[in-house]
Amino acid sequence: MDDRGESPGAVAARLTGRTTTDEGPLSGALTEVALDDGRSVMVKRADSPEEARAEVAGLRWLAEAGTVTVPTLHGQDGPWLVTDLIERGRPNREAALALGRALAGLHLAGAPAFGSAPPGGPREAYIGRAPMRNAEGAEWPEWYAEHRVLPYLRRAVDGGTITVAEAEVIERLCARLPGLAGPAEPPARLHGDLWNGNVLWGADGHARLIDPAAHGGHRETDLAMLHLFGCPYLDEVLRGYEQVAPLAEGWSDRTGLHQLFPLLVHAVLFGRGYAEQALSTAKAALER
Repeated sequence: MDDRGESPGAVAARLTGRTTTDEGPLSGALTEVALDDGRSVMVKRADSPEEARAEVAGLRWLAEAGTVTVPTLHGQDGPWLVTDLIERGRPNREAALALGRALAGLHLAGAPAFGSAPPGGPREAYIGRAPMRNAEGAEWPEWYAEHRVLPYLRRAVDGGTITVAEAEVIERLCARLPGLAGPAEPPARLHGDLWNGNVLWGADGHARLIDPAAHGGHRETDLAMLHLFGCPYLDEVLRGYEQVAPLAEGWSDRTGLHQLFPLLVHAVLFGRGYAEQALSTAKAALER
């Protein structure tokens, strides 16, 4: 129930225009709701209306590229959003290859600037449960340091997860980013939170992307996150990607630079283990 006493089933009925026949919780935030036409939808209750608005804007922006597949959106109202329920299947090589091609197409669709929010999306957005500010910048290294790495480093230090002395290695890496970032690239249209849990392998043989933290960024960041948290058939994803949009030379050596952002987000949310991983990643990047 929400503050108005509305259940997920009532939300689904209102936003789909169908009668609901059953509902069952899948997690604290997600509920599966059956409709009278035989379909099922997913009802999600975000922590705030702004979080829901950011997710909806991101899903629409990804869909508008016409490459990757996202669940059909039925509507959003306040903290609620309703999408199609995806019947889960198993990953396979063909689906992974197709995902790589689609992801390359998404990135090539571009963004107005690094840090651009999706049209209609809030400037003060989210990555998972953490706040993420969409402030625009012209050059990726400076933007990435100022608006992605350093804000989370400060939060980690303020929260006691990283010491002031330890933070110095990440600050040094940020200062050296212009020389470590590789060839300049135009802003890409990113999913922004592309860990394996946000890739749904459908029973129909197609992968779908969910829960974006979409923004304009560097395309290697999405790929680095797939590496960081694991992705089935990742080699096939990358093979499909390079068929459409070959990566710049040395991209694999820069993976750690792009992983620093999600690692610091996780350090803020989940603690010291991720902080240690962020620090070791920064040290390794400085030694290259």
